[in-house]
Amino acid sequence: MPRQLVLNAFIHDVGHHEVAWRLPETRTDVQRDVTYFQDIARTAERGKLDSVFFADSPSTFGSTVARRPSEILEPALLLSAMAVVTERIGLIATSSTTYEEPYNLARTFASLDAISKGRAGWNVVTSADLTAGANFGYTEPLGHAERYARAEEFLEVVLGLWGGWEDGHRIADKANGVFHDPAKVHALDHVGEHFRVKGPLNVGRSEQGHPVVVQAGSSVPGIALAAKYAEAVFTAQPTLEEGQAFYAELKAATRKAGRNPDHVKILPGLVPIVGSTVEEARAIEKSLDDLVVLERPLAALAEQIGVPADQIDLDAPLPTDIRPASEIEGNRTRYELIVALARREDLTVRQLLLRLGGGRGHRTYVGTPEQVADTIQEWFTSGAADGFNIMPAIYPSGLETFVDHVVPVLQDRGLFRRDYAGTTLRDHYGLPVPAPLGAASGAGVGASSGGAAATTERTA
Repeated sequence: MPRQLVLNAFIHDVGHHEVAWRLPETRTDVQRDVTYFQDIARTAERGKLDSVFFADSPSTFGSTVARRPSEILEPALLLSAMAVVTERIGLIATSSTTYEEPYNLARTFASLDAISKGRAGWNVVTSADLTAGANFGYTEPLGHAERYARAEEFLEVVLGLWGGWEDGHRIADKANGVFHDPAKVHALDHVGEHFRVKGPLNVGRSEQGHPVVVQAGSSVPGIALAAKYAEAVFTAQPTLEEGQAFYAELKAATRKAGRNPDHVKILPGLVPIVGSTVEEARAIEKSLDDLVVLERPLAALAEQIGVPADQIDLDAPLPTDIRPASEIEGNRTRYELIVALARREDLTVRQLLLRLGGGRGHRTYVGTPEQVADTIQEWFTSGAADGFNIMPAIYPSGLETFVDHVVPVLQDRGLFRRDYAGTTLRDHYGLPVPAPLGAASGAGVGASSGGAAATTERTA
């Protein structure tokens, strides 16, 4: 079969544009409405998209100024509710290696995988936001290097727990009273710098083996982590040339790590604003930009760059005396992307803030369905992407427009499926089922498996 696009729907309540909630058409009460998100999942599945995806933060946004309500339901629980009203669409949630414990996370995502019959994915992030960290006893953010060291050990433990169950473990021999074969369920006995985890996990393998591992970091340690573990990578690349460079770098790093580069799907974010004509699409974009209140994004930018807000001229370029990227302990790559965007396009601060309001540094494209399909095809066929994280500026209408008008163009061009060929997220992504890791050690329940999980190719 010819290479096919991967398309995810990145869900962000009423839209990715920061003022989407202010439009007359959008609701302000959706955050706790499970049926609203179930309907979005049905729309994505109607379009044969690969998955729906939630970002997450275990804190409020910390501001009441024209941004978003502060309620965010726990995404794995919300995806479980979406799983029961869908059959094929993949279900990906974000969870942080900084604030979680690996056993609890492994159990949560294995449970979602079981409930959905093999459609779950875990988006791995490291976190430096002290607003969230304060909820877990942190008084200082973890340093960049320390976060990634913890993340690598965290992934080893989670994969070891997921890999501790072999196929055929359930015997269910009623006559002889034997339910499980203990030789096929393996303890982990991990002892490391950050974690001590006995195991085994109390949730077994799903139809796809274990949840797909997604990663969302593009820094040097982020690329190293992705090359070793990730099966899909969510990234932000604003230009074709930058997309091609990142694609080549990560695929080469994956090959160097001894893995098949085709088993890592690189998926930049794309904010499509679609109209039946270019003029209509631009009018939609303008209606959003006209509602932006610059106070909050200006304050956030000022904090990022280390310049007081009252010293920033909205109608001048970004100041030159800003904080160097080396001092950023949070999302360093996103900071570099924002600064590069401002410098490359010679944007005023006002223009930069409006651009960030639409996609937070992800690429925004305004045009007709055919033009949106053109740019998707260009990136896909020129070595810049394996697909995209679609980020509608407005939900649910933006997703409906993409599904009803852009997807058919991609299907007519032979770039995207007309129907699902399989039932699991791995089937959609074209990923093989991982072999159980516990089987390699020969250690059954109660026996030591010698520490962290083996670091062999996990998608072979």
